[in-house]
Amino acid sequence: MSATTVKVSAELRDRINHEARARGTTAASLIEVMLDDYVQRQRMEAFGAVIRGADEAYWDEFHEWDVTLSDGSPDE
Repeated sequence: MSATTVKVSAELRDRINHEARARGTTAASLIEVMLDDYVQRQRMEAFGAVIRGADEAYWDEFHEWDVTLSDGSPDE
């Protein structure tokens, strides 16, 4: 991995380093985990918005498939 300098305020740098030390990790690893969490949260929020916006026809079909898929034996 190559290193790149990112300019942040001294306050932010200190916050990142403090949190990384508290978690027993590096600043880079902390930022990576936080960014991954943020992206995942954004995806889930977008998914939720789509589901909340689904019309009645979607839910009718959803329920039809739900019943169809649960018609099998308990071992399926």
